[in-house]
Amino acid sequence: MAIRMSTPLSPAIQDFLRALASETRQAILFLFATDAALTVGQVAEAAGIGQSTASEQLALLKRAGLLTSAREGKEVIYRADHTRMIGYAQELLTYLQTCASE
Repeated sequence: MAIRMSTPLSPAIQDFLRALASETRQAILFLFATDAALTVGQVAEAAGIGQSTASEQLALLKRAGLLTSAREGKEVIYRADHTRMIGYAQELLTYLQTCASE
């Protein structure tokens, strides 16, 4: 009898984990820990990466639901979505507790 592998993790949590799989994205996300509102240029400078790389990484973090963005004049301002991050962390914790108890 074959065991079928599946994950009860939602697609959103899977995206969350993929977004955190990169040390660069982890460092970028940490820049937003103090409720910062940052532009691509500010993130690039703080992370020591090029603007195009920063833009790509910010887009991935945004797609994963970890950041929000808003256009202010000519610039796009990124902010952490703390509420969504906490929700993802709680869902992941529940999943891990279930795995540990089985």
